Amino acid sequence: MWSHSRLLELLNIEHPIIQAGMAGGVTTPELVTTVSNAGGLGTLGAGYMAPEAIRDSIQKIKHLTRSPFGVNVFVPEFPQATKNEIRRVNELLEPFRNELGINAESKPQVDEKLFEKQIMVIKEQQVPVCSFTFGIPDQDIIKDLKNEGIVLIGTATTVEEAVLNEQSGMDVVVAQGSEAGGHRGTFSGSSSKSMIGTMSLIPQVADQVSIPVVAAGGIMDGRGVRASMVLGAEGAQLGTAFVTCKESGAKQQHKEAILHTKETETVMTTSFSGKPARGIRNHFIEKMEGYEHELLDYPLQNSMTKGIRKEAAIQDRPEFMSLWSGQSPRLSQNKSAAEIIQSIILQMEKINR
Repeated sequence: MWSHSRLLELLNIEHPIIQAGMAGGVTTPELVTTVSNAGGLGTLGAGYMAPEAIRDSIQKIKHLTRSPFGVNVFVPEFPQATKNEIRRVNELLEPFRNELGINAESKPQVDEKLFEKQIMVIKEQQVPVCSFTFGIPDQDIIKDLKNEGIVLIGTATTVEEAVLNEQSGMDVVVAQGSEAGGHRGTFSGSSSKSMIGTMSLIPQVADQVSIPVVAAGGIMDGRGVRASMVLGAEGAQLGTAFVTCKESGAKQQHKEAILHTKETETVMTTSFSGKPARGIRNHFIEKMEGYEHELLDYPLQNSMTKGIRKEAAIQDRPEFMSLWSGQSPRLSQNKSAAEIIQSIILQMEKINR
């Protein structure tokens, strides 16, 4: 059905399915290797991980699979915030801290050398595939990684961004539609102008770039993968579909929320991180509505709310957690990642007949 795909040859995988590199602990070594062993491309979401943790996870992955896998990292952003802006955000977050019994105020903390250190580990460990979100790295980084034989995947939310990815030297581009859960990879232009749906975005991107296109955003099963490929994609990247699987490291409250929500209950919000992200509407999001223009830019806001999100999970208070989800939660399953991939393949084969 897809034996001559450029994507399969580039990534050296059997099936045109990429597990999204979701940061925050979802992509355990067990999830990554289960996907890769099933013929897809498992991806470690290393965006927030310290270099030592990335190295440890990569070594565990290598112990569990001989198949290719990827590591996803975030192209860094370094916004500034005044003392008054930080004070105002602390005022907005105080009621949530009081509810959870958190005494200390937050201070935005960003390691400006983190990305550089992450890239060093990726090169050192000879990771087969490296993908980027939130932008395109400097040309010297792209050159260094390519010299190591590492396949590079970029992320785009508009045709313009896809073209920029190709021009920079990316081998593959993920075209991420507005249905996607969590943070979207917009980096050129405003987020409000990049809200193009997956099925509209894919053919327009495929017409304008020559590198393989991977569809992302709201895709959960074989029907979505097949539809994407009919429109010009050579594969699909699935995120939310794997959040609820057995091997996922997502908090149980997060899994349950996705498994029991509806397509009408996800919203775009900047309240948790300062960057638009799609998640399940809850008390925190509702209370922060109307104040989003006063929040700090990503990743400063993300640092400010980290303590609240962490303590909420400990206390089993999902109303204060970031419950990222795409727009197709009704299609989520609590099965092994291998079973999910197998069901996708069987469904695609049935459609192809």
